[in-house]
Amino acid sequence: MGFPSTELPSASLPANPPRCGFHEPAVNKRTIVTDSKRASKTTGSAKPAARPPHPLVGAVFVTGAAAPAQLPDAGVAEIAFAGRSNAGKSTAINVLAGRTRLAFASRTPGRTQQINLFSLRSGALVADLPGYGYAAVGKELKRAWQEFLWHYITTRPTLVALVLIVDSRHGLKELDIELLEGFVPSGRPVLILATKADKLNTTAQRAAVSGVRQQLQQQFPLGANNVKVQLFSATARIGIEEAEATIAGWLSTMDSAAEQETRPAKLV
Repeated sequence: MGFPSTELPSASLPANPPRCGFHEPAVNKRTIVTDSKRASKTTGSAKPAARPPHPLVGAVFVTGAAAPAQLPDAGVAEIAFAGRSNAGKSTAINVLAGRTRLAFASRTPGRTQQINLFSLRSGALVADLPGYGYAAVGKELKRAWQEFLWHYITTRPTLVALVLIVDSRHGLKELDIELLEGFVPSGRPVLILATKADKLNTTAQRAAVSGVRQQLQQQFPLGANNVKVQLFSATARIGIEEAEATIAGWLSTMDSAAEQETRPAKLV
């Protein structure tokens, strides 16, 4: 059972006053040098606050939705995590958030039936999508989950980026490609985490990443440049900083876009 064929709506990334005075102090060489050093130190320390380096740390559960009507009203930007059941999606979310059970991994793969939304410190949301592709559930239930997931991916106006979890040993499967078909043409960015990389040797790791990139180039020749592929392992802590940097970059772009929208227009 694949995802329904639906035309994808376009989406886009929606985001010291001068000192005055007339008194001239007496010139003193030592005083001038000392003041210069102090000014240099003050200037050097006045840097804008940087975004925290761990964008998912501090995430808080907001709500779960088992149907489109249960989703909160579209508002802040959302980043979705998707993947086949048992590919390591929940583990990836948890390690990026610095938590052990923020995202719940069911004992039976494929039994997570809702989209779980978590609020980030930046104000954005992370959407943990139901795992797909596991055969232990009934066909009707599987179809309902996949239709809900497809509906969210293709119609959610505030969904600005996607993190797709794939098992590095198996590459992109049919349902992974179908999911990407509903997202990549929109031009929104995608990060593919090739998980369980610790189970491969160095040569196999390179081959795994190369294989996924070749699949992307074949399936999405015009959109592959918007998809980043990297190795990932929660156990061996491979690729965590790289994934954090990518997600933090997305959030920074969202902040910049939001600032441009709220900045008043200059009068001509």
